[in-house]
Amino acid sequence: MKVSRLIKRRTLAKEVADQGRITVNGKTAKASTDVKEGDELAIRFGQKRVTARVDMLKDSVKKDDAANMFTILKEEKLEKVEPEFVDDED
Repeated sequence: MKVSRLIKRRTLAKEVADQGRITVNGKTAKASTDVKEGDELAIRFGQKRVTARVDMLKDSVKKDDAANMFTILKEEKLEKVEPEFVDDED
């Protein structure tokens, strides 16, 4: 994730994965999940979900070449979910 620049920092990518906000091919991913070319990643960033296909894996790339590692399939805005009002009084 960091090399491709989908998520800019390794620690942030780990936090997002630990929160269950990343799926690989429809299954919730952990930070240690192996990713292969052709896999489909869905990442939830706040009120937005980005779905991308892995096109290439490399250990390191120049910033300009990082975008060639994946293809954005879709970006969708998620509706804001308001917490339900709870009336504690009976």
